Amino acid sequence: MDREIPKEVIMRQKRRRLIRICVISAAALAVVITAVLLLRKGVKASDLKICEADRGTIETSINATGKVAPAFEEIINSPITTKIVEVYSKAGDSVSAGTPLLRLDLLSAETELKRIQDERDMKRLELDKLRLNNNTFLTNLDMQIRVKQMSVNRLAAELVNEQRLDSLGSGTGDKVREVKLAYETARLELEQLRKELINERDVRQADERMKALELSISDRNLAETMRTFDDAKIKAPRAAILTYINDQIGQQIAQGERVAVIADLSRFKVEGEIADSYVDRIVVGAPTVTRIGKEQLRGVITNVTPLSTNGVVAFSVKLDDDSNPRLRSGLKSDVYVMCDVRDNVVRIANGPYYKGAGRYDLFVQTSDNLLEKRSVRLGDSNYEYVEVLDGIAPGEKVVTSDMSEYRESDKLTLR
Repeated sequence: MDREIPKEVIMRQKRRRLIRICVISAAALAVVITAVLLLRKGVKASDLKICEADRGTIETSINATGKVAPAFEEIINSPITTKIVEVYSKAGDSVSAGTPLLRLDLLSAETELKRIQDERDMKRLELDKLRLNNNTFLTNLDMQIRVKQMSVNRLAAELVNEQRLDSLGSGTGDKVREVKLAYETARLELEQLRKELINERDVRQADERMKALELSISDRNLAETMRTFDDAKIKAPRAAILTYINDQIGQQIAQGERVAVIADLSRFKVEGEIADSYVDRIVVGAPTVTRIGKEQLRGVITNVTPLSTNGVVAFSVKLDDDSNPRLRSGLKSDVYVMCDVRDNVVRIANGPYYKGAGRYDLFVQTSDNLLEKRSVRLGDSNYEYVEVLDGIAPGEKVVTSDMSEYRESDKLTLR
């Protein structure tokens, strides 16, 4: 009869088997971890961009952010406070010059226009009446002068006659003095009338000029009101694409509020922004290269805003090829503003590793299958090259890919 194995022995055997399994599992895990760590020290050559340093020319540039915008875009604002009555078009429609886009409530505008027209007509009537009254008054005054001149002439002849009679003994001295007094009085009255005519003419001409000025102001006010009234008939100012329209019928809109936007989507420009620390290098006429994907479009700065906003200066770029098929409104891009030309410098390809002039840790290929980290000092750049100040010699091969995940490694194996 078989002897029964004690429970203590069975338990010890189970514990030994369990310990052996744990030791084997730990060893296997250590092997796996070691293999993973070894694999992390290597990198596939096909996953990297490796360039060869050389000597050449760098057209240095500064990097800015940009956004593609239509070369022509016009915002249409409501010239009056009113509400939308009817909408004729929708965003995306192609419109020609003069095409009605929407209709505003113009009742109040029409009332105001009629009031200003009546006011202008009243000013014109007042001026016409003043001119008529002035002409009548000055004509009467001129007639009085003519009559007085005739009286002076008659008295002058009478005075000469009395003086002649007095010299012949047929007249008297009293009569001569009487006629002479009448003559002098008439002559003075004539001079007074002439001065009055001059003064009245000047005063009345000044009154007419004032009334004419009031009429001119009223005419300009009427013209401006008529222009505003005409602008309130919202139409496309030229042939373009309607990119936005306020289609909320019945909505109250304020004077100056945007109601539509049209743009020419066949030609584009780039609106750029850069830190104001570079403002002295952003000038009108500076050549640029705009990178959109792999496309590089040359252009020139046409406008720079005079003021900085939140530490940023804005500028506009006119593209040489402004109808390139890759251009889309709102598309973000990198803009390189060309600043200087440097000859015979050591250079490497630009890439995501470059964040500006300074010292970098880059991987250099020292053999067919080995990459070694090296401290390198880099200078200025453009969209294509980066200037090497020290640490890399012409002919050496450098990794230009983003290697941030290998920042803890000093050497990597190429697989």
